[in-house]
Amino acid sequence: MEMGCVWMRRIQIGGANSLILLKKPSMAVSLSSPAYQYPISFPCSKPPLYIVSFISPHRRSLSAKACSLPIHSVSVEDSFSGFGGGNGIDVSRKGSKVLLKGMTYAELEKWVGSHGYRPGQALMLWKRMYGDNIWAHNGDELEGLNKNFKKMLCENAEFKALSLKEIRMASDGTRKILFMLDDGLLIETVVIPCDRGRTTVCVSSQVGCAMNCQFCYTGRMGLRRHLTAAEIVEQAVFVHRLLTSEVGSITNVVFMGMGEPLHNIDNVIKAADIMVHDQGLHFSPRKVTVSTSGLVPQLRRFLHESKCALAVSLNATTDEVRNWIMPINRKYNLSLLLQTLREELTLKHNYKVLFEYVMLAGVNDSDADAKRLVDIVKGIPCKINLISFNPHSGSQFRPTNEERMVEFRNLLAEGGCTVFLRLSRGDDQMAACGQLGKLGSVQAPLLRVPEKFQVAIKSSAIPQIATAN
Repeated sequence: MEMGCVWMRRIQIGGANSLILLKKPSMAVSLSSPAYQYPISFPCSKPPLYIVSFISPHRRSLSAKACSLPIHSVSVEDSFSGFGGGNGIDVSRKGSKVLLKGMTYAELEKWVGSHGYRPGQALMLWKRMYGDNIWAHNGDELEGLNKNFKKMLCENAEFKALSLKEIRMASDGTRKILFMLDDGLLIETVVIPCDRGRTTVCVSSQVGCAMNCQFCYTGRMGLRRHLTAAEIVEQAVFVHRLLTSEVGSITNVVFMGMGEPLHNIDNVIKAADIMVHDQGLHFSPRKVTVSTSGLVPQLRRFLHESKCALAVSLNATTDEVRNWIMPINRKYNLSLLLQTLREELTLKHNYKVLFEYVMLAGVNDSDADAKRLVDIVKGIPCKINLISFNPHSGSQFRPTNEERMVEFRNLLAEGGCTVFLRLSRGDDQMAACGQLGKLGSVQAPLLRVPEKFQVAIKSSAIPQIATAN
């Protein structure tokens, strides 16, 4: 395969070819360490780092800050699976106990049977974890189950994959929930109420992200690790328990929190399958949306294996711009991405992809961009969401003003596109699109601005936005 890869191939042992630096996740943790602002402490005096190579299509290296910390070499597969040396492993046990929310219904039924109990007991357990307004977190909440069955569960199973750290309320009613994982890392989940009776939970699929999209705060963290299926599902379960009485039923799930969902495709497909099971959380597949920056092989697999909705973060109409603001485009360019969608969607009945388009002033919001966008999505059943850029600390960009967004929308509508403006929600608590996460002392680098956009970026200089974490 060609060498124009993003976060791929081999691990460098330092030097100018290093880009993402990842702290080893399987170490002792502390909430007081200054080493990370998503803090971690290590038993050794200096934490080892994973460094993943980024090689441009022209074999030119991108530099990162020099670092004197010890470095570990890790093999990374071209398929993106197992990124970061073991991050792709789905942990189905918590200590000596099985973690129930890491199982699909078929797996749970098999596990229950292996302990000598009937399938009907598995269904009753499933309903108490995901349905019947119980959302059980421990054995004491398993009302109505056989006494011996409950005893077996308490001895052999664990219900909780996350611990609640904090809930923050934005001025518009959006909630940002901080969850702690067993290894001390933190993830963020956002709950977005709507006046029309729809409440959406935005779940994370990774701690950090490897894609380094230049407009995204989470991408600047680098990837710490994948979330297991249990850690993804538990976000939706926790939201039901915590907030249903306040905001009403949770009607929609979007995989648009921290991380690139299709980079963690095994666990994401499994978690989505659990969410849509009709005896459990019972979300409609059309109301569970998985977003991707454009990992083409994983996108094909998702469309073949899942009934859930797909969103593609497009954000540019030329390879020049997309190569810069979304480095994954250097591996899977616009032509390949869009042609794949044309081919795959012909096989799916009454299915539309959602294109997300974050509008960046002076970068991708011109009339020419609007006309190109109309042209490049022709033949793809789709809707387009125009999203206001949400500033954050260290950002190079500024949002397109509302008047210009309306003009851009009108040009798309005149071209025959179904298009919506998506307003920012929760930005005063860093809960809006592209604002989740917390940077550590080592960050993914900003990429070189193409010469034609340097004036626009310089004029975008805005005051540093303080983070809410």
